[in-house]
Amino acid sequence: MKTNILLFAFLAILFASCKNSPVVDADHLHEPITIQFTSYSDKYELFAEADAFVVGQTSNVLSHFSNLHNFTAFENGSITIRLIVKGKEIKQTVEKTDRKGIFSFNITPETLGKGVLIFDIKTEKGDDKILVENISVFANQHDADHFGADEELSTLNTTVFTKEQSWKVEFATELPKTEPFGQVIKTVAQVASSQEDEILVLAKTNGIVSLSTDYVLEGKSVSNGQVLFSISGNDLANNNSNVRFLEAQNNFEKAKSDYERLAELAKDKIVSEKDLLNAKNQYDNANVIFDNLNKNFNSSGQKVVSPISGFVSQLYFQNGQYVESGHPLVSISKNKTLMLTAEVHQKYASILGLVNSAIIKTSYNNKTYTLEQLNGRVISFGRNTSNDNYLIPINLEIDNKYEFVSGGFVELYLKTLSNTNALTIPNSALLEEQGSFFVFVQLTPELFEKREIKIGATDGLKTEILKGISNGERVVSKGAILIKLAQDSGALDAHSGHVH
Repeated sequence: MKTNILLFAFLAILFASCKNSPVVDADHLHEPITIQFTSYSDKYELFAEADAFVVGQTSNVLSHFSNLHNFTAFENGSITIRLIVKGKEIKQTVEKTDRKGIFSFNITPETLGKGVLIFDIKTEKGDDKILVENISVFANQHDADHFGADEELSTLNTTVFTKEQSWKVEFATELPKTEPFGQVIKTVAQVASSQEDEILVLAKTNGIVSLSTDYVLEGKSVSNGQVLFSISGNDLANNNSNVRFLEAQNNFEKAKSDYERLAELAKDKIVSEKDLLNAKNQYDNANVIFDNLNKNFNSSGQKVVSPISGFVSQLYFQNGQYVESGHPLVSISKNKTLMLTAEVHQKYASILGLVNSAIIKTSYNNKTYTLEQLNGRVISFGRNTSNDNYLIPINLEIDNKYEFVSGGFVELYLKTLSNTNALTIPNSALLEEQGSFFVFVQLTPELFEKREIKIGATDGLKTEILKGISNGERVVSKGAILIKLAQDSGALDAHSGHVH
């Protein structure tokens, strides 16, 4: 009986305590929120995760700073954070950090309302500033939690790729560009030395080709005036160059001797002026003939020299071969200026005159260059076809800055003038899966959404986007395949690797 009385008393006390306790609404159970914000200057990208800003409460701002030109971690500088609300400012400076690119700030807001965060960056190379506007400072944690619940991002079809991960690989993002994008003609062009950059050396006499002690091979570098080989006709009965050289030499020496003798006699009026002029004329003629032969021949035959500095692009003989005067011997190229010769379909005939630029893509190393990078220009294009070829030729000239291979082939994207703007992104941003194209759109610098897009024309560097992204959405332009691999490996915690 005593036990029942005690149990009854305990239950009465428990009921009374529950009756006086406040009721907890499930909708008011919130975990402390984290605010994420992103901002850019001309030099840096800021991505920060911060505790909600509440008056009188210390908030941690974990900030990631990346160099915008290559998206590597910022280092070697100090950063000051300033929170300005209604003209009142609080700030903190971090001179250095043990973790490259990551700066941790602790600030305690003092004023309620909307404000701005300013990050002042100081380095040896100069100062910069990043602004984050519309920062809210709340009266209490309850208001902050409600605000954060409304601001949560959708994580549907998204992948986390942290800043620490992106700093270790080749990675970049950029905004799509709205720019003139005309019709693009894709074709293949053959590379050859330009006409003014290549010289063909011809035989000036009949004879047998004899190489010098140095090898003359295709691709070998030669200098201006270098003797390459000789052509000798000593063993020939007719058109013997050695005989003609010796004959010219003898005639020159005889004419010189006769003229000098008559010139001495003319001083004493022993010979007439007419005889002296006749002797001088014979001497001058013999001198011209011998001088011409002496520049190109010796007693062994013709000396074939390189007229320019460059390399041997092609040989047209074999050692010991008989050649006749006018026969091509060797072509020498400077390899500084190249000609790209392509052929296009007749349907493009009306727009060939509008071609003002081009993209050149090599097949052997898969590198891409613009016509402007190569100081190139359009030289000419065909106005008609022939019975043998129904395609229309077009010729471009470029500087050989990147060691193109003469005689090889390149992919060519001819770009025409246009008054129509298009939304474009780099080709490196595109991912193809079973005939469909995707990009990774940046929601935050650590959260990326895989999105299908519809593409239009491409010029080899950029592709026109018809549907799927808008002008203000930043896309991954380098490293998209790495994010795809991260997505395939499984979802990551959005805060992995971060320590507040």
